[in-house]
Amino acid sequence: MQLGLYTSSCMSTWKPNSWKSKPSKHLPEYKDQDKLNNVLKELSNFPPLVFAGESRSLKEHLAKVSQGKAFLLQGGDCAESFAEFHPNNIRDFFKLFLQMSLVLTVSSGLPIVKLGRIAGQFSKPRSAPTETKDGVELPSYLGDNINSMAFDAKGREPDPERLLKAYSQSASTLNLLRAFSQGGFADLNKVHLWNMSFVKDKAKEKYNEIEQKVSNALDFMSACGITSENNRRLRTVNLFTSHEALLLPVEEAMTRVDSTTGEYHDTSAHFLWIGDRTRQLDGGHVEFCKGIKNPLGIKCGPTSDPEEIVKLTEVLNPDNEAGRITLIARFGHDKVQKFLPKLIQAIKKAGRNVIWSCDPMHGNTVKASTGFKTRPFENVISETKSFFEVHQSEGTFAGGLHIEMTGQDVTECIGGAQNITDKDLSDRYHTHCDPRLNASQALELAFLISGEIKKNSNFSKTSIKEAS
Repeated sequence: MQLGLYTSSCMSTWKPNSWKSKPSKHLPEYKDQDKLNNVLKELSNFPPLVFAGESRSLKEHLAKVSQGKAFLLQGGDCAESFAEFHPNNIRDFFKLFLQMSLVLTVSSGLPIVKLGRIAGQFSKPRSAPTETKDGVELPSYLGDNINSMAFDAKGREPDPERLLKAYSQSASTLNLLRAFSQGGFADLNKVHLWNMSFVKDKAKEKYNEIEQKVSNALDFMSACGITSENNRRLRTVNLFTSHEALLLPVEEAMTRVDSTTGEYHDTSAHFLWIGDRTRQLDGGHVEFCKGIKNPLGIKCGPTSDPEEIVKLTEVLNPDNEAGRITLIARFGHDKVQKFLPKLIQAIKKAGRNVIWSCDPMHGNTVKASTGFKTRPFENVISETKSFFEVHQSEGTFAGGLHIEMTGQDVTECIGGAQNITDKDLSDRYHTHCDPRLNASQALELAFLISGEIKKNSNFSKTSIKEAS
């Protein structure tokens, strides 16, 4: 793509490699820099994974969320892996995402913006640069696109060739997701095909009730002459992709100039977010993200200074554009009531246009008695409820949910209707990094969210009325 006419002062000074002039945390150290540079050059010549027009479309959808006219569902793997890359796993993720979206739409009456943590969510910042087992110290596992989960010296050395495999897997994943979302699998008349065979208990029963409601509504619409054959919206969905903007050399290599606008877009995903560990105002990650036109997320936690978050929204969104910034709150179930109100008040006072999304996963990670890292489902529920309660009291719209989940029947988070215990974790603990909700738990959470959105519906209706 060629550079078009674009006169922004930011664009005249900012370049995709501007981040190199700033300090950047959580970047791997590659021993063979020449090999890394060759791989990055190769990536820079590869086709984009997503397109600028798609990112602009997502931003338009997110603008509606910021106005209380829609709800954002963002979810997927903690960290994608090469070992679990399989069309069935991608299909099951998509089915679960459709199920959750259907539950939220029917129960809340709002359209759902679907944003997957998929097709590029490989890298993870770690709390320590090394780990020790049986007296042996090695570099920490940083994600399959950087090094190996296997605990050996060669595998833990960052390997640039892994970046090419990650690109290939992301491209294949996107290809299949596009086929599913646009090729008829998402047709509402096939809602019964979205069922997960292992989802049981109350979540299964509640979903069957919603499935019947949808079928009845479709029968009525068909009698009125509206079918999936003559209405594309009934048979397709828009699914967008996202990942953390962590591995800056790769993000730089995947950044392109849109020939229609002259804007820079990171074509590795539609949506990028800055993590809780890399949101330094003078850091490389913020410097990179301020120049791309993709919609962005900012993770916020107990260590967040409200004024600093306000400043971040100003740096990353100087025009205060609707749909550009999503604040992803990840406080921990016992800290939401203490810290979130101050952050909301600071953003309101500054008049910043943001989406508020709840991440009830990352602040609730604990170590089980059996040694496995897990997340108690009751704490996930507690943080979600507190998030909505705070927004209700502050008069703001709780507009999103950000979770780590999988369509696989895993046992990684304790609790839920299946009553997974510490001893059950070893049965099907497959994650390469952090524990994920399984399909039953994710659906259960979706039903809970629906109830909370209903409580906030008066605000939503008011927002819609004021905006129209």
